[in-house]
Amino acid sequence: MTAVVRKPFIVVVSGPSGVGKSTVVGGVLERVEGFSRSVSLATRSPRKGEVDGEDYHFVDSEEFGRRREAGELLEWAEVHGNLYGTPLDFVEGKLAGGSCVMLEIDVQGGMDVKGKRPDAVLIFLLPPDFGELERRLRGRGTDDDDVISRRLENARMEMSFYDKYDYVVVNDDIGRCVGDILGIIRSESLRLDRTSVDITY
Repeated sequence: MTAVVRKPFIVVVSGPSGVGKSTVVGGVLERVEGFSRSVSLATRSPRKGEVDGEDYHFVDSEEFGRRREAGELLEWAEVHGNLYGTPLDFVEGKLAGGSCVMLEIDVQGGMDVKGKRPDAVLIFLLPPDFGELERRLRGRGTDDDDVISRRLENARMEMSFYDKYDYVVVNDDIGRCVGDILGIIRSESLRLDRTSVDITY
């Protein structure tokens, strides 16, 4: 009889604002078992339709700073003038309980996780082209022109980090993009260094 135990791991999904990270991550989590989505802290105000505790944990700058100084964040970053961070206790608790954890974070946070957790799997989402990224940002209808211009400028910087990631997936079709990420997760879960095998002869 052969007994195989898989070690849980972290999956980081990053990409520029407007590339569709939330939609893609949601699609992946609907179709994969044994995964938990980490909910980040954020100091910005909720967007229309966002729910505290589901989309983000919305906190003020003082509370964010307290948690950061106390070492309660796996990673944190300032993005578009707001602070974001991943609660360390949530991630450690889920991994200890046997669940993989998916983080939807920016490139600063991705690099931070890569340095602290070398076994994490980093996936970068790219748009099919820059014009499509701008169309998606404008199509949200949630930001004014100044904000969109700043996000596009930041997107150019963020996209320069793609080669620091383990995988690059182009989000030109949601279904195909989700399928590609599911394939990555399946392959990574079968790696020998994530597996304990007991073979009885």
